Amino acid sequence: MSIIINPEKCKGCGLCTDVCPGSLIAQKDHGTAYIKYPKDCWGCASCIKECHFGAIALYLGADIGGMGSQMTVSATEDTLTWNIQKRDGTKDQIIINKKESNKY
Repeated sequence: MSIIINPEKCKGCGLCTDVCPGSLIAQKDHGTAYIKYPKDCWGCASCIKECHFGAIALYLGADIGGMGSQMTVSATEDTLTWNIQKRDGTKDQIIINKKESNKY
């Protein structure tokens, strides 16, 4: 499992590099983020949740039933929305209410 960084969407803010627990994300000279060691990424999704530009997606491979889909996240004060772009172009969303998710 690994992430994919879209350089066209990346704004070079550096937040993803700060939150990656494996120090796997770096920035090029002009600021665009890239993943140094894709095979070492364990898919914690910290960078995806931190990216406010939708530039980072989690690659959902066949090994976990994703068949090449990509997942990004957007957030509001009350919700997290996981956006899933499937290979065939269809999209799904999983909306999580932050206030209810850790209720129990």
